[in-house]
Amino acid sequence: MPFASVQDAQEFLAQHPDIELFELFILDANGVPRGKLLHRDELLAVYATGRPLPSTILGLSINGDDVEDTGLVWEVGDIDCRAYPLAGSLTRMPWRQIPTAAVQVSMHPSEGMPATVADPRHLLSRVIDGLKAEGYHPVMACELEFYLLDQQRDSQGRPQPALDRDGGRPRSTQVYGLRELEQIEPFLKDLYAACKLQGIPARTAISEYAPGQVEITLEHGDALEAMDQAVRYKRLVKGVAHKHGMQACFMAKPFDHLAGTGMHMHVSLADEQGRNLFASEQPAGTPLLGQAVAGMLATLLDSLLLFCPNANSYRRFQANSYAPLAPTWGVDNRTVSLRVPGGPAITRHIEHRICGADANPYLAAAAILAGIHRGIREQLDPGAPIEGNGYAQAKELLPTDWLISIQALEQSTWAHEALGHEFLGVYLAIKRAEYRQFMAEVGEQDWRWYLSNA
Repeated sequence: MPFASVQDAQEFLAQHPDIELFELFILDANGVPRGKLLHRDELLAVYATGRPLPSTILGLSINGDDVEDTGLVWEVGDIDCRAYPLAGSLTRMPWRQIPTAAVQVSMHPSEGMPATVADPRHLLSRVIDGLKAEGYHPVMACELEFYLLDQQRDSQGRPQPALDRDGGRPRSTQVYGLRELEQIEPFLKDLYAACKLQGIPARTAISEYAPGQVEITLEHGDALEAMDQAVRYKRLVKGVAHKHGMQACFMAKPFDHLAGTGMHMHVSLADEQGRNLFASEQPAGTPLLGQAVAGMLATLLDSLLLFCPNANSYRRFQANSYAPLAPTWGVDNRTVSLRVPGGPAITRHIEHRICGADANPYLAAAAILAGIHRGIREQLDPGAPIEGNGYAQAKELLPTDWLISIQALEQSTWAHEALGHEFLGVYLAIKRAEYRQFMAEVGEQDWRWYLSNA
């Protein structure tokens, strides 16, 4: 795995003499950035010899508690594991009051042990390498929806949409509403500026299917780089929202009566020259695209915990909600889980609509690509695409129970082979611990348990 050079840090320091602090972070299994705030004079050492981080940093629950069953706590003495900066990740954080920059790190393959096996980015990198070894170069993009919420709860303690620029509070859906985007223009202005500064290719903004819900698309590119961008974009959105007195919420279903919040993943495969291997004048794409779809369908249940990692994730699965309901696919059809969008032949790709916005982009992408790889290797057939209302034609529904998904991943021979037994051992230990805590302390009906971490 290529890490950044000391020269990268030296050049950044020379170009940004005002920066005082550096937020060093690594992404854990739940997609939570964790790390340290460093002083300026500590940065060069991080690039030269790495930064020691405790093994437990990649074995934490969503609430930041040690999970002993991961094997990363007492039995290894919470050992220091060395992480190194990722190339291109050193960027300013313009929303911070103190001049601050961020740098993302990942565990070193050997010096980072035993935590290396639990690093989500390593998992995605391995899956991508497996595809590239057979001549397939994954291209991906991320569409992340989120709610802009008021930092203050309503009189009953419930979350509520943030106030508009004119002082009113959004109450109606107004999907694709232009006035709704105009009302959050100060936020969007700072968001796009921060994205440009951090090299994140933010594109189209949409007022989504609920009051206060927004989506901004990111440009497609190399799969690993695209997921890096999605991780940093999510952190950026939260920071800019906080600067404007709001909370950006990526919870899958923060409101029972309103639309859920998804993370649509767009994927295609290219050859070594960058030519789209799914490209076809046929709306359903090439036979290779069909095999990719079939592979994702065949591994959907086994992978579901990686797409929908929390109790709240499963409340998003509702009919006629633009959220998925069944293992289905179709062409230019938003009622299915796997959609092949229309457009020119060169743009042919698959839109994976299953993930909630609470999913870890690295893990979701790894499961998607591993499923595609299986479909190609086994030359699987996806069957006929759904035409018309996919909700009405659903024959086999996705599970709506967190425990079923945990058990499916535990029992999946394919997942343990494709994603790695060591990584899944850590991940499943974390999910089991969270499930026990959720059931013991909160109960099935209290969706607020996850809100502060979304």
